[in-house]
Parts: sequence; C-alpha cells; structure tokens
Amino acid sequence: MKSYKERLFQAITYTASLFTLVVLLGIIYSLFNEGLPFFKVVPIREFLFSGAWYPTHEIPVFGAKTLIAGSLFVTIGALLIGVPLGLGSAIYISEIAGTRLKETAKPVIELLAGIPSVVYGLFGMAFLAPMVRQWFHLDTGLNVFSASIILGVMIIPIIASMSEDALSNVPKSVREASLALGATKIESIFRAVIPAAKSGIIGSVLLGFGRAVGETMVVLMVAGGSAQIPKSIFASTRPMTSTIAAEMGETVIGDLHYQSLFALAILLFALTFVTNLITELVFLKRSSR
Repeated sequence: MKSYKERLFQAITYTASLFTLVVLLGIIYSLFNEGLPFFKVVPIREFLFSGAWYPTHEIPVFGAKTLIAGSLFVTIGALLIGVPLGLGSAIYISEIAGTRLKETAKPVIELLAGIPSVVYGLFGMAFLAPMVRQWFHLDTGLNVFSASIILGVMIIPIIASMSEDALSNVPKSVREASLALGATKIESIFRAVIPAAKSGIIGSVLLGFGRAVGETMVVLMVAGGSAQIPKSIFASTRPMTSTIAAEMGETVIGDLHYQSLFALAILLFALTFVTNLITELVFLKRSSR
C-alpha cells in the first residue's frame, strides 16, 4: 500500500503536469481565437506572399512576406555564426580539453544562456552596431549582420551544451576502434565520433534555430526595424517577433491590425512547433538505436 508521502507526491506532480497542459492549451486557444478571424478578411495567400506591410494606412495592407524574410535572414545568419562556434566548442570540451579545463569551460559557456536578451540587445546597440558602422562605412550598424552576430552568440550555449552531451555519450569503444585502425585523433573525431553523435548534434542545431527565430528583444533593438526584404547583410530588416512587440501597443483590441499580429504569432507558433517536432523525432530516432 502506498504511503501518504507517495500519494501526496503523485498528486503534486499530476497537478503540475495538468497545469502545464492547461496553460499550453490556453495559449493555443488565445492565439487562434484572436488570429483566425483575420483570415476571413485577408486571404492567407495574400498574407503570406504579399510584400507590403502597411497596417495603419487608410486602406491597410497586411503582407507578411517581408517580415518572414527578415526572420529567416537573421536566423540563418545566426546559425552560420552559432553552429561552427557551438560545435567547435563542444568538440574541444568533449574530445580535446583536459578534465580541469572541461570543468571550467562548459559552465562558462552555459553561463551565456543566463544573460537576459535585453542585455544582449544593449550590447549590440551600444558596442557592436557602432563598430560595424565604422568598419564597413555604413549609414547605420543596425542591420541583419549585427543582429545575426548577437543571435549567433545567444544560441552558442544551446548548441555547445547539447552537442557536447551527444559527443560524450558516444561509447569509448568507438574512439578506441578508430585509433586502433590507424586513424589520428582528428580523423577519429570527424570520421567516427561526430557521425555517431549526429542525431544529437542535429537536434541541438534545430533547437538553436527555434531559439533564434523566436527571439524578440535583440532583433527589435539591433535589426534596424525596416519592413523590407534585405538586399544585403548590411540592410535593415524587421522580423515577425519585433513587429509584434513594436506594434501591439499601438493597436485597438479586436481591430484588424490587432488580429494581424495574432496571425503573425500563429505563423511563429507553427514554425517553432514544427521545429520542435522534428527535434523530438530526431531524438526519438537516436534513443531507439
């Protein structure tokens, strides 16, 4: 027979799980309840593929293509920076660093994840953007390039930590077998260890993508705020997240502009949901081996 403490513990954990599920369903309901009526007025095809976003004009236009492009540009730029640095850090910590250095380096990298995003944004505005403007002789340093650098640094802890865990979980016998066959340490890392840990590495990259595409403060402060498809990495842009944050305070609850921001939120939710689903499938495939 279960003791009183066991029943109490089960009740608490059940309540916590149920509360989490209720909150998730509430978020989904609020998003779709406010956002779906928008598509009765603006066709989803026009919303996704029109390039003009003028919600406050006399005849408002709600084309999210420029906002979607802005999100993808800064996210891809962040991955180009964050993946090599994060994966390189993971390889060094897992395969090369000594025990003492490993115990120091990993917590320091993970410490980056605890820095508030607004602090990253302030750093980008006060330090990185003026430096980029001066180095490349630009009118402004608030652009895709600056935002990508900051976002890339922000996702390093996710990629580095998860990739290091995946590399560390590779059996020692894989390394020993590779070395016994005459491979050097570097060859063993890239031809044996990394392929064995590829599922975990891919999962970390997907989570980094989800973190970058959903970030708000950094892109609001550093990306420039121009609703346009960037023609270069030094052009300003305005991702979906910063649009929602910047315009929500200017809307009237229930009007078309208000609903359009919830429609953007639905699009972001769908994008992050698909990313997380792919990540779960990758890890499920890894754990079934």
